[in-house]
Amino acid sequence: MEEPAEVRVGRGQRLYEACREDLELFGVEELEERLGILRAEQARVEAQIDRKRSGRAAADALFAPRAN
Repeated sequence: MEEPAEVRVGRGQRLYEACREDLELFGVEELEERLGILRAEQARVEAQIDRKRSGRAAADALFAPRAN
């Protein structure tokens, strides 16, 4: 009999699932740790957005039509 295929988790699915967890089950220290992780993730996402925006701005500047 074949092994079941490994289920692929969609992009962002784990984050979505974590956001739906019942926080009532966590203690204060666990919640503080979770908040630290979320803040670090927010900083990481904001840095990636900044990199993408500056890359886009550089491409726009390079390929923009030139005024005569």
